[in-house]
Amino acid sequence: MRSRVRAVLLLAIGALYVLSVPWYRDSADEPGMLLGLPDWVAVALGCYVAVAVLNSLAWLLTDMPEEAPPPPRGPAARDDTSAEDRDVRGGRA
Repeated sequence: MRSRVRAVLLLAIGALYVLSVPWYRDSADEPGMLLGLPDWVAVALGCYVAVAVLNSLAWLLTDMPEEAPPPPRGPAARDDTSAEDRDVRGGRA
């Protein structure tokens, strides 16, 4: 069920991206104003906000597998000396 809802959300995100592009407007049309912006800009911004909300919902529905933490990295995690070298350095020759 969760995977179906997530798939529908992802399809809706794709549709919103297509809708946000003002390709449907005639170049001769005078843009109207909406919230102080040209209407095509307001539609695009509304689509992008909706995409952000739907994307966050899709991530909430995504099952992330639990993984073991990665091994430590860096010089503190590496021990290239043998037990014999450590005994000599420690004064136990």
